[in-house]
Amino acid sequence: MANVVVVGSQWGDEGKGKIVDWLSERADVVVRFQGGHNAGHTLVVDGVSYKLSLLPSGVVRQGKLSVIGNGVVFDPHAFVAEKVRLEGQGVSISPQTLRIADNTALILSLHRELDAIRESAAAGTKIGTTRRGIGPAYEDKVGRRAIRAMDLAEPDTLRERVERLLAHHNPLRRGLGEPEIAVETILDELVSVADEITPYLDRVWRLLDERRRAGDRILFEGAQGTLLDIDHGTYPFVTSSNTVAGQAAAGSGLGPSAAGFVLGITKAYTTRVGEGPFPSEQDNEIGQFLGEKGHEFGTVTGRKRRCGWFDAVLVRQAVAINGIHGLALTKLDVLDGLDELCIAVAYELDGERIDYFPASPAAQKRIKPIYEKLEGWKDTTAGARRWSELPAQAVKYVRHIEELVGAPVTLLSTSPERDDTILVRDPFED
Repeated sequence: MANVVVVGSQWGDEGKGKIVDWLSERADVVVRFQGGHNAGHTLVVDGVSYKLSLLPSGVVRQGKLSVIGNGVVFDPHAFVAEKVRLEGQGVSISPQTLRIADNTALILSLHRELDAIRESAAAGTKIGTTRRGIGPAYEDKVGRRAIRAMDLAEPDTLRERVERLLAHHNPLRRGLGEPEIAVETILDELVSVADEITPYLDRVWRLLDERRRAGDRILFEGAQGTLLDIDHGTYPFVTSSNTVAGQAAAGSGLGPSAAGFVLGITKAYTTRVGEGPFPSEQDNEIGQFLGEKGHEFGTVTGRKRRCGWFDAVLVRQAVAINGIHGLALTKLDVLDGLDELCIAVAYELDGERIDYFPASPAAQKRIKPIYEKLEGWKDTTAGARRWSELPAQAVKYVRHIEELVGAPVTLLSTSPERDDTILVRDPFED
């Protein structure tokens, strides 16, 4: 039985929540391996809707172990708030059901403040962050000055670590015209939440190795999407972590050989939130149709998503970068009723046809999508659970996507309801 790594193949918001929930029912362990509480999943279980930002999807299901890996940046106060909210919905969260890597870097109030200051600045590039401190926390991690979860259990050395952190942040704040932060302020912030966090800490690398050797099915749950990856995305309009499948190993402490099947969640059209290039964007009635019918608003921010045609160039690139074995194609039903569909199959750059998305931001601005047109369908795909229930043109659309991106469709989602799914191949049985 294979372990499964779930990644987004576009700019996030591909509908991972439903697919991850569908898979988590079959898994024994669910692991978050990157990002922070800027990622949003909405799960519907037995008619109850759960909104998750930081916690793995496994927490809403009994008998599953949920793990927050070392690749995540962890806001302790956001954790407590999300835990309280979920417990109010009847979800039991305890050290028996959730473990947090002791070497996970923390997000503090100063990270949130710095994130907001930068985004609000009149000068410079607005990235479109969620202002939750994700980027500044990763900066401190790479800069070797982060406060980590394990430090909460070592109060005797915590002051020294805070002083080291503020030796960087206070000069930065002065340069931005902001008041300095006292050591005691950060110490109080950490001490106030330490007892809520430390019971969950564990050597996650060892825990996962033991569970793997015992034959447990492990689901690695990615956040955001490939095109928001810090290296492979539309830089600088990206998130601050590696969102690709390779990060599942580094961000959990379980070696790459443990990852069996890589599942790329892929929307049947394309959306993105925030700033940055978007070659197939439709800032017209088509984009409005897709946004309204697809309810395209961010789970975390509520921001309206930009919408456009399916971009096979981008997804083909994501398939290669992630080593995707199969796609979970979502929101096919949103396309119902359109007379004509377009797929971006290549780009034109300075008069030349290219079959890749360039890394250069300047080149990204100059590319023009080359579209292939397909006939739409009038019959509905909503709620279909068998291929035979799909209109012929919808099947043709799906098969053409497979051909263009070089990966088969493993799961096909035809509505937000978890059971409205056509299973072609069970990733855990690969």
